[in-house]
Amino acid sequence: MSDWLFDLGNSRFKFAPLQAAGVGVVQAWAHGAEVTTAAARQALPTGDTAWVASVAAPALTAEMLQLLRTRFAHVQVARTEAECAGVRIAYARPEKFGVDRFLALLAAASIAPVLVAGVGTALTIDLLDASGLHRGGRISASPTTMREALHARAVQLPASGGDYAEFANDTEAALASGCDGAAVALIERSLQHAAALLGQRPTLIVHGGGATPLLPLLPDAVYRPSLVLEGLACWAGHSMRHAARINPC
Repeated sequence: MSDWLFDLGNSRFKFAPLQAAGVGVVQAWAHGAEVTTAAARQALPTGDTAWVASVAAPALTAEMLQLLRTRFAHVQVARTEAECAGVRIAYARPEKFGVDRFLALLAAASIAPVLVAGVGTALTIDLLDASGLHRGGRISASPTTMREALHARAVQLPASGGDYAEFANDTEAALASGCDGAAVALIERSLQHAAALLGQRPTLIVHGGGATPLLPLLPDAVYRPSLVLEGLACWAGHSMRHAARINPC
């Protein structure tokens, strides 16, 4: 029987088979009604172990875990750990550090020093030095969330549309340029200060559903859209090796 990886984010549900080389072919759904329809339930895989990471609302997380328990013999939920696979988290209370950020650092650790930027509902930025020490990070609104917030306060400002320009000449483009530009500026500032702190410029990794529009503005970035699932695969492998040491028979 097979093992599968499940990443339940704030806006998307992604899953893929766990393979010897890491992550197999990824499927992604917008979560909500799509997850709970009978057809969607039947489309979910079955297997031995479901390895799950979730930053979604508790009610949605509980619903998905209940569903997975009907389709898998075991369900393992990832939690942020103070230290795992050589990565050490900066937070004094590691449980307050989002599991998606934790898993992204696990996946990126092999090329540390690295600055990891996740672009989803939030924009998260985290710095990992060459020794595996997390030096801290930032959380901001993503460009999509900025647009939606502006539209909610001023309905005449469209929630989407427009192309980036350094000096836009219409409202939609000005909104796209301002919101995308704010995210890029925060990432670039983080890179600048990371280089000063570490004495070398870290590799920049960008991931998440909202990352694509930023890539032309960050030409040196490495794009790894499934970084959280990659990290979940790392965590699963670490957990299985740890269990084997405890129970060698």
